[in-house]
Amino acid sequence: MKIKLVLTDIDGVWTDGGMYYDQSGNELKKFNTSDSAGVLFLRLLGIPLGIITGENTQIVQARADKLKIERLYMGVRNKLETAERICSEMNISLQEVAYIGDDLNDALLLKAVGFSAVPANAPAYMLRYAGLRLGRRGGDGAFREFVEILLQKENMLDTAIEKYLEATRQII
Repeated sequence: MKIKLVLTDIDGVWTDGGMYYDQSGNELKKFNTSDSAGVLFLRLLGIPLGIITGENTQIVQARADKLKIERLYMGVRNKLETAERICSEMNISLQEVAYIGDDLNDALLLKAVGFSAVPANAPAYMLRYAGLRLGRRGGDGAFREFVEILLQKENMLDTAIEKYLEATRQII
């Protein structure tokens, strides 16, 4: 079945899961720019992307804004319920969704979707819920690896690369 939507968690997937604080108490997160290529590949192929996170911070909003990710759901307690609502709005099934998450609050959604994965550093028991354990850790390009594996599985990775190179030629 063709994937029609990609959903992702943030902390532990796009970040290493750490929460850093400066001397004024401001929270900081480190994102890996490698993951931006995963976003770009999906955009070039017309595959919608959404972020579903339990966190509710300006940091995540800023990252979504920078990457022009419009589907951002923050402060979510029940990720499966949110994904079901999104699917209903898009008139697709959960089997047409790919999801990457890393911990217990992702378990039900990981199990419900058509394609799922956890980063290399997710707890071992999370493999009960996910279809795949990635080689990369959260915050170390795990999202990009997830997208590339998904696109390879869907026979679309070469097309994404070609579209990227073509778009780059047009910019020069």
